[in-house]
Amino acid sequence: MTTPRIPFVRHEHNPILTANDIPYECNTVFNGAACRFRDQYVLLLRVEGLDGHSHLTLAFSDDGYTFRVQEKPWVLPSDDPEFEPYERYGIEDPRITQVGDTYYITYTAYGPHGPRGAIGRTTDFVHFERVALATEVDNKDGVLFPETIDGDYVMLDRPAGFGGQSGSIWIARSPDLVHWGRARVLMSSRAGWSNSKLGASTPPIRTERGWLFLYHGVRVTGSGRLYRVGAALLDLECPERVIGYTPHFIFGPEEPYERTGDVPNVVFPCGQIVEPDGTLRIYYGAADTCIGVAEAPLDEIIELASRDPATIPTT
Repeated sequence: MTTPRIPFVRHEHNPILTANDIPYECNTVFNGAACRFRDQYVLLLRVEGLDGHSHLTLAFSDDGYTFRVQEKPWVLPSDDPEFEPYERYGIEDPRITQVGDTYYITYTAYGPHGPRGAIGRTTDFVHFERVALATEVDNKDGVLFPETIDGDYVMLDRPAGFGGQSGSIWIARSPDLVHWGRARVLMSSRAGWSNSKLGASTPPIRTERGWLFLYHGVRVTGSGRLYRVGAALLDLECPERVIGYTPHFIFGPEEPYERTGDVPNVVFPCGQIVEPDGTLRIYYGAADTCIGVAEAPLDEIIELASRDPATIPTT
């Protein structure tokens, strides 16, 4: 059987969360991180207020489709002098990576100097502790690997890519989550469906074939930017080496709620969960306005990412 080019199937009741589901006044909800915690599905939502500034709110579910959103925001921009200048305009686009009993949350701190990658953590989804502002500006789309490699924490991020610039996915290492270095370009945009910039979407998953992660590619068109999704495989022992990727997109905006919104023509996964039956479930922001969920067999995504040798340019 031929593996389909677009393997993801949308949930029949998409979008699963809109601004109407948030129990307080807001503009939109989108780009939610995801994990399993104590037999529940957890979404960490980016909620944008009417002032245009974003914060993070928790939602819980028994089935992964119908969520109960908490009455109040969980993480607001910090008033700590170390963080306040860099979170003054909001905190955005979280991702969750579990390492042992700790859930690390990477997010974008946005302030007057531009966006920075930041890291926080929790063990109970009650208390939240900021760890570090991990990058300088302009940088976002940070995702952590779920285990250390050669004693190092490893992170994918996306410096640049603003103001019409091209943007590449980079990889960096840290001994302590605070001091990051040994950075190098991992994947860059190319002519075609991702001709403008790339960014990591979901944290890497360890598979027998390599570290699998989803990334978003942006194409500039005559009517604006178009955000779609690809997948890539990295070497398990040396994640700086790309061993396969999808030369075409495997998920893109098709439905009205993905085509129309505050930022049209966007699907932007930030959350994923691998189910016991091998289904990869992704939670994605649609048109920067709502959240959808889609599913595909994990093995099919791995197969698609394994088809092409690592020829994607890094310069």
